[in-house]
Amino acid sequence: MTVENGRESDHMPKMKLNETDKRIIEILLENARISYTDLAKEIGLSRVAVQSRIQAMIEDGVIERFTAVVNPIKVGIQVSAFFNVDVEPKYLNEIAEKLAIHPAVTSLYHMTGPSTLHMHGVFKNMKEMEEFLLETLYSTKGIMRVDTQMLLKRYKSRMGLKL
Repeated sequence: MTVENGRESDHMPKMKLNETDKRIIEILLENARISYTDLAKEIGLSRVAVQSRIQAMIEDGVIERFTAVVNPIKVGIQVSAFFNVDVEPKYLNEIAEKLAIHPAVTSLYHMTGPSTLHMHGVFKNMKEMEEFLLETLYSTKGIMRVDTQMLLKRYKSRMGLKL
């Protein structure tokens, strides 16, 4: 599957990754700030060749973006929760678009099974999460049920795909 315009599709991937491309991605997943020169040394290619491969992967949508991973506790985020949100089908896209732009929502997926949307959100405290529930989820037309599970301990959180 590939992702196009934020949606997964069953089209064949546009770019065939070879072992060198996969190794570049693995290194970037560990340290996206590595210089082209240092990456080239580790891969055994020239800086220009590495830069060209990365640019091609960006242009082809293989690499969507480079980002920083922030420790939530260090910035005052005390509550992490997962939400299963049952939505009336005719409101699905409208609700998903509304939730996707909410600053507390870190991920949002359309799922199979009993809940329609699966979402992760982070909050400064319980009061902020309660406000999100009351003002955003419970008050939105088309949301039928919300199941909330709070994170107690994070054992692993992976930002990229294993190739």
